[in-house]
Amino acid sequence: MASIIAPLPAAVRARAQGTLAESFVTLSSVEAETLRAIVARLIPADENGPGALEARADRYIDRALAGALKSSRAVYTAGLVAVNAEAQSSKGAPFSRLAPADQDAVLMGIERTSTAFFNVVRAHTIQGMFSDPYYGGNVNFAGWELIGYPGARIAVAANLQQMGNKPEPSRKSAYDYGMFSKAEI
Repeated sequence: MASIIAPLPAAVRARAQGTLAESFVTLSSVEAETLRAIVARLIPADENGPGALEARADRYIDRALAGALKSSRAVYTAGLVAVNAEAQSSKGAPFSRLAPADQDAVLMGIERTSTAFFNVVRAHTIQGMFSDPYYGGNVNFAGWELIGYPGARIAVAANLQQMGNKPEPSRKSAYDYGMFSKAEI
């Protein structure tokens, strides 16, 4: 039977797919808001370039909590609640609504009192900032550009192997090469 509903225009379909890709798959909206504020403070944007939030380390963490980092989900549930509880009790507002200086003060307290959570979220933020973009973070190669990493290559010309020569960024993920398989993440 033929459908009587006209297909969506390509632009509308692309926008809807983009929105779906940006939505969180593991974290609740409150957890996601708190995590976004945390990663923004752990590696903030500054005069050197974008930070972890702009590189979408939060998206990397969210996606990984549904897969490779699934065992850390309970740590995030408890840790994000603890961050908001500390922010509320010491500063009178949820963590994401605090001024940057107040967020830093809360995070320093969490670093001392909830070491396991702080270390996990810090490590995952770093991973999201600098890992292969295929995994959901390091959007637009922001982390790689920040540290001067030229990107994945399967071959490097002799002139680029000499000291002092800086290769142009490849702006490629390892998974842009056919020799690597793209497993579901």
